[in-house]
Amino acid sequence: MAHPSQLGFQDAASPVMEELIHFHDHTLMIVFLISTLVLYIITATVTTKLTNKYILDSQEIEIVWTILPAIILIMIALPSLRILYLMDEINDPHLTIKAMGHQWYWSYEYSDYEDLGFDSYMIQTQDLTPGQFRLLETDHRMVVPMESPIRVLVSAEDVLHSWAVPALGVKMDAVPGRLNQTAFIISRPGVYYGQCSEICGANHSFMPIVVEAVPLEHFEAWSSSMLEEA
Repeated sequence: MAHPSQLGFQDAASPVMEELIHFHDHTLMIVFLISTLVLYIITATVTTKLTNKYILDSQEIEIVWTILPAIILIMIALPSLRILYLMDEINDPHLTIKAMGHQWYWSYEYSDYEDLGFDSYMIQTQDLTPGQFRLLETDHRMVVPMESPIRVLVSAEDVLHSWAVPALGVKMDAVPGRLNQTAFIISRPGVYYGQCSEICGANHSFMPIVVEAVPLEHFEAWSSSMLEEA
């Protein structure tokens, strides 16, 4: 959960998000070093009248400033490609959930169960209880077991939506007539918040996403109770 004046990412709750944060820090350090070097060169150029003929006309330094950027780009590209493949990898999911975007709420269908599905509406401000977050709480949470591969099929009923949960490193567009899929593994129990990340209409900012990760035995008890209610 993000908090006021937060500068960095939310705490990672999935292996993919941990990799994304590590890659961000890795790339940011490279950018910082390059920026420092460029600032030093600009400062030195402006503040001194001295010149060096070996810098003004030198084959060696031209070779260095051609090869060095190529090496830096490779250092950024290889980890980036690795994470892209990790994010697309879906290995034998234990649970499949279909998330449908509507104006303006989400509906969830648990495909592995015969009749388990519900709509998830934002709780209005006047109906919030103490401890709940304004504009982020829903009347029904998407409950999933922790430490299990979860596949989410994402689509939309009317206009473009986007199913995104920052702490899980998940963001997938919901396109009418198209079925996209994403996957994640939640490392620890907790409640994770997200919002529709597509400008889908007037109430775009009022269709939050709440994912609750619980131990497997608690998930089985929850699914049994939901099926009994249905």
